Amino acid sequence: MPVPVTDLLSTTPASPVTFSLEPVYNAFNSLSLLTRADMLSGLDDWVTRTLASLTKDRLRQHEVIFVGLYFAVEPTRSFPSFAAYIDDMARQTPEALRDRVFEAYARLSPCDETEPLTAPTDMPSLLADRAVFLQYLRERFSPDHVIESIEMEAHALLNDPIRLRNQIVEHLQTMWQTVLAPEWTRVTPMLQACVDAYQQIDFSGQTLVQVAESIVGHALTDDWRQKISTFDRLVCVPSAHLGPYLMKYNQWRNAPANAPRTLTLLFGARQPQGIAAVSPDLSRSELLVRLVALADDTRLRVLRLIAEQGEMCSPDIIRQLDLSQSAASRHLQQLTATGYLEERRREGAKCYSLSADHVDDTFRALLRYLQSKRS
Repeated sequence: MPVPVTDLLSTTPASPVTFSLEPVYNAFNSLSLLTRADMLSGLDDWVTRTLASLTKDRLRQHEVIFVGLYFAVEPTRSFPSFAAYIDDMARQTPEALRDRVFEAYARLSPCDETEPLTAPTDMPSLLADRAVFLQYLRERFSPDHVIESIEMEAHALLNDPIRLRNQIVEHLQTMWQTVLAPEWTRVTPMLQACVDAYQQIDFSGQTLVQVAESIVGHALTDDWRQKISTFDRLVCVPSAHLGPYLMKYNQWRNAPANAPRTLTLLFGARQPQGIAAVSPDLSRSELLVRLVALADDTRLRVLRLIAEQGEMCSPDIIRQLDLSQSAASRHLQQLTATGYLEERRREGAKCYSLSADHVDDTFRALLRYLQSKRS
């Protein structure tokens, strides 16, 4: 049974920070990670094992739904269970699901604001011409986010809303029954222990950014600080599969105009600092995230280079270590998300400095774990 969102700071429902299992956001995020495994290193092993277990056709359908039709399936509110969320999708009119995609696209800013938008924006024009639809997407997404073959399959489904809804519901039901339900049963005790532990902490007087930094245990990037600071409330959700990363979902989009702007923030489940250990699984989970980030020759070379030379910007790291742009981005993102590097922007470039304290804390955490008694 899901645990209701409980108030962290007081008995009033207006608290700006809550912790919750949020089974639908949790499960949906785990499914979405299957389409990002090649971009995010350090995710939980469940992601790679699940990817390996899917047939070619099932994986392709997953990519079409969770990439090409993402905004049709993205949750916009809480549900008591993933099954309830699927039932809600089945009750939606086919046209409503289709329209959600175009409504979300209409809210997007141009990918390159220096270039004029030339593609038509009305839905009939976009549905009528695949080339126009692709042009529309390319003006709003970076090149690596527009995979033509996936978008063409999505376009065909957008032109056939009944088939679109049927495929979405069938796919979600299959993924829940075959890969998600057993995993949710396995990880729920650990996630509940994480929620219970964080509910012991008094965050009163802290900004939402400070709360988020307390959760991850290190400073956030400027981009994440800016994102979080625009909201009024945080619903913090521990994930068993997210590793060192943060993911966000905006619950306020379809809320009444006077409702608080609520951000659902998913983070890798971990043992809170300053709270007595509540679960060996929690301690081990965070420790694995930290150690996995170090268990790679390229990432160790990055850390050594920055330790020797001080703050460095990404172009200099790429040049000195002879890395590709994509590889450097992936490694730097993992090291930053794990807390070993601190990121800031300098003259438009992302620059990185070593967090020596976080390195020391990792080995202290390893020692604590090895010396702890089994419960």
